[in-house]
Amino acid sequence: MKKKLPMKILIYSAKDFEIPFLEKANKDIHQIKYAPERLTSKTAMMAIGFDVVSIFSADDASSKTLRLLKEFGIKYITLRSAGYDNIHLGTAKKLGIKVAHTPDYSPYAIAEHAIALLLALNRKLILSNQQFNDYNFSLSNLIGFDLYNKTVGIIGTGRIGKVIGKILRGFGCHVIATDIYQDINFSQTNNIKYVSLEHLCKQSDVIMLSMPLNSETHYMINADLIHLMKREAYIINISRGAVVNTLELIEALKWNRIAAYGSDVYEYEHDLFFYDHSKNKPDDSLLKQLIDLPNVLITPHQAFATTEALTNIAETTFYNINCWEQNKASDNEIIPELVG
Repeated sequence: MKKKLPMKILIYSAKDFEIPFLEKANKDIHQIKYAPERLTSKTAMMAIGFDVVSIFSADDASSKTLRLLKEFGIKYITLRSAGYDNIHLGTAKKLGIKVAHTPDYSPYAIAEHAIALLLALNRKLILSNQQFNDYNFSLSNLIGFDLYNKTVGIIGTGRIGKVIGKILRGFGCHVIATDIYQDINFSQTNNIKYVSLEHLCKQSDVIMLSMPLNSETHYMINADLIHLMKREAYIINISRGAVVNTLELIEALKWNRIAAYGSDVYEYEHDLFFYDHSKNKPDDSLLKQLIDLPNVLITPHQAFATTEALTNIAETTFYNINCWEQNKASDNEIIPELVG
């Protein structure tokens, strides 16, 4: 019987820190090329001669790009992310391109980062460190609040939202949540009550955003919803940048309509995050305004950057590829009609 040839794989948006994990997970089976470039319609030509492309959250797998990939012979796409808002699933299905993602690489990494953002903002850790390095040991600008007994609202109780809820219960918070799919067992087991979105915004001292980006959640956090929130409210976003209307958020922060914003994502991050722009700063007025606001803390989409998460992402990526090589369906394949 003729031995099957290994897959030829092009990994777009390859980062130096993830390559060792991918190499280990591959086990010298498949032929891999690492490309630091993002997948776009302009870079799709790089995929000529490959069977599979692997993409990340900042890559552009729009209909136009997918059609080009199909012309260039791509049969499979595996995402090194849980979210898949950057790929047009309907077009992929029409073209016969199979798509899989990494749905459960480490909800703990993301949830813990959300808590880190909240604690750093609340306890003014960045400012405190800056003052300390300047030998300024005054506490006048460093007053925070106890998380104990505060009400925290979680928008989106998927894998990550559930872990966030459990951590916050450990802090002694009153946790409420909203989701179109209510997990009653989770709610009852953890004493977390499901409420309406409007009620959550009115009652919460802290609001955690952990929902996927889709047509229903795009710009969900806007001026109208912010107007319902407490002026002392903190918003923490570890979902996607575009679930927040950035311009309206900035106005709310400027006028003290809410107290603070912490985020691991940014609405227009695709051409920015994961690259060093320190010597060529982008002309992005919204990002500059966010950076200049003292009550904002943003990290560059690093919540997933733990050893455990990177290991799981790499192993799941090659699990998907190995399934396809063996003409089997991966458990992580995304079926458009099942995800809406």
